[in-house]
Parts: sequence; C-alpha cells; structure tokens
Amino acid sequence: MSAVGTLRSKIKSSVPGWRLIGGPFLFGFLLLLTPLLLMILLSFWTQNYLKLDRTFTINNYVEVFSHPVYFTLIKRSLNISLLVTLTTVLLAFPVAYYISFYGGKRKAFLLFLITIPFWTSYLLRIFLWKIILGYNGVINSGLMSLNIIEEPLSFILYNSNAVVLALAHAYAPFAILPIFVSLEKIDRSLLEAGRDLGDSALRSFFHITLPLAMPGLIAAALIIFIPTIGDYVTPRLVGGTDGLMIANMIQVQFSKANNAPLGTALAIVSLSIVVFISLLFILINRRYLRRQV
Repeated sequence: MSAVGTLRSKIKSSVPGWRLIGGPFLFGFLLLLTPLLLMILLSFWTQNYLKLDRTFTINNYVEVFSHPVYFTLIKRSLNISLLVTLTTVLLAFPVAYYISFYGGKRKAFLLFLITIPFWTSYLLRIFLWKIILGYNGVINSGLMSLNIIEEPLSFILYNSNAVVLALAHAYAPFAILPIFVSLEKIDRSLLEAGRDLGDSALRSFFHITLPLAMPGLIAAALIIFIPTIGDYVTPRLVGGTDGLMIANMIQVQFSKANNAPLGTALAIVSLSIVVFISLLFILINRRYLRRQV
C-alpha cells in the first residue's frame, strides 16, 4: 500500500465521519438558512414608497390570502407545474426505458444525444417555441400549406398550454436521467425469474420494473415540479395573460411595484406549498415501497 493510501486509511479510522462532513454541511446549511430567515423577516415588514418600514405586521400575508388575483395565480401555477410534471415523466419514461433495456452499446451515445439541448441557451429554446407556435409560425404555416386550416390558429400560443409544452420540452432531460439510473439498477435476473414463473411482459413490467423504478420517477417528478412552479421567464414569453404564474407576480412586486415585502410574502407562501407537495411526493413513495416489500 502506498504512503497516501496508508495515510487515508489512518484518517478514516481515527476521525469520525461527522467531523469530516460537519464543516461543509454547516457551511452549506447556513448559506441556505440565512437568506431564508432574511426573507421571512422581510415578509413581515412594509414598503412605504422608497422607505422600508420595519414595524412587525402580517398585512402582507393578509393581502396574499384575501386578494383573489394571488389565489388565481397560485392555483394556475400549481396546475401548470403538476401538468408539466405529469407530461414530462410520462414522455421521459419510455425514452429512459428504451435506453436502459434496448440501448446496448449505444447507451452512452443516446445519453449524449439527450444532453444536446443544454448546448443552447434556455432563452433561445423558448424563443424557438415562439417561432414554432406563433401566428405565422411553423405549425400554422404547415397546416395552411396542407389546406387543413384556412387561417392561422390563435390558441396554440400565449396561453397555459404553450407554457406546459415549452416547460415539458425544457425539463425533459432532467426527467430522463434519474429514471434511467433507476432502471439501470434493476436486477435483470428478477425479470427472467418472472418470465420463468409464467409472467407476461406486461405483468412483469407492472409488478417488477415499475415498482423498482418508482424512486427514479419520484426523483424526476420533484426535479421538474420544484423549478417549474417558480419559473417566470417561460410564462412571460409564451404564456400571455392566460399563462402568467405566481413567479411573474413576485417579479413584478420586486421590480415595477417596488414592494419587496409583499413579493417576499408571496414567495414564502409559494415555497410552503412546494415543500408540502414535495413531502407528499416522498411520503407516497415510501408507503408505495413498503407495500411492495
């Protein structure tokens, strides 16, 4: 054994694990906790024109829960995020399944192809969707050239459907990769045993493959749901007035309205909803896995 290896083994045997990770963990925790505490504190202040009033008040939260506009935006954001999550996971699973079970020696190349969208800017991809879905865009021009429609369709852009489509395309790689990793961990001998016992391919999928891939599905759902509910660029560009989400209102409060406390209160409420739904996802996954065991 080399001197470096000997030194590493001595360090591992003499220093407890919590001491090795305690410092970085505490540092990362403080970096997350400190801004969050400052946000919570700011949400209980008020903005009087250019002056920030630090008197404790709950008026911001009262306005959030009493104003119907905020409730409508939060509800729309949840609906869009959940629909994006469901759509992306359902479309990503067959791709990940094909790569894992039928990719063979091409797995690395296929995974490489999945990462190609990351080569271009996120904004550029959203602008391309505007070109595709626009009034004189690719879809309308193609349908009109085939004489399927007489005039361009106006309902495929600047609404919640366009937001769902653009977000599902943008976050598809984030769903494929964790599902693929989960499928790769499945012991193929279990599937062979199922076939030997008389299970059909469909029955083996629902009783073996899908339950064992559930952690990857839940991980993909969380990876998609958490950032999409806070996205404000995509709704702003392709959503129009019918596709705006709560993040757009938060951005308006911080910029044009110059009301950071109210914007922070909206952010805290949205964050609380996201945490609750995320914990619900995790709880469902744990109960599902326990039933399988």
